[in-house]
Amino acid sequence: MANKADRDINRMLQATKMADRRNFRNMVSENYYYSFAIALLILATIWYFAAHLIDQPFIFPYLESVIAEVIAALYDLHVWRSFGITMRRVITGVVYGAIFGYPLGMLMGYSPLVMQTVAPFINSLRQIPTTSWVPLAIIWFGLGDGPTIFVIMFTAIFTIILNTVAGVQSIDSDFYNAARSMGANFLDLVTDVVLPGSLSGLITGVRIALGSAWMSVV
Repeated sequence: MANKADRDINRMLQATKMADRRNFRNMVSENYYYSFAIALLILATIWYFAAHLIDQPFIFPYLESVIAEVIAALYDLHVWRSFGITMRRVITGVVYGAIFGYPLGMLMGYSPLVMQTVAPFINSLRQIPTTSWVPLAIIWFGLGDGPTIFVIMFTAIFTIILNTVAGVQSIDSDFYNAARSMGANFLDLVTDVVLPGSLSGLITGVRIALGSAWMSVV
């Protein structure tokens, strides 16, 4: 049982590291943004010549036509109104994910017992594709914002849990020992050590969750 729990913990922490885009930037080092600009320029050049070579705009639109439509969309109030609705749904879903995921992540990171108890369920739920929840979300919440916010929350909550667990487990044991030596009880440890120490994990989790939420907003 202990070995299985350890494997679950390791998988969760590994997933957190893989999900963080900073790892990719670190591989490219300080040339990340220059490399991105060059790659974007190469892609635009290929797109321009390939579209004109194929000469079938309905199948492969011209680059200049797409840019013109994007510029026109910036002056369309309907586009901005739709963007505002989408942004509200994304932020609401991520906030709900943080409300439920952050306390659970703190408990899992602080207590081995909670980790061993909850980790198998978290890992099982994480394997379910997000789109599989759409029919159930429509049944539970009806049409409108409800299903979209639920799917976004479902996507965000696991990212926030994993990063919070990593943040709590990165706290040096000396902080716990110092607090206990001054008579701190469980509540004091949570409020004075675990909560501040896990905020970096929460911030990272929310940042990644905001990025992944756009993939499930549709």
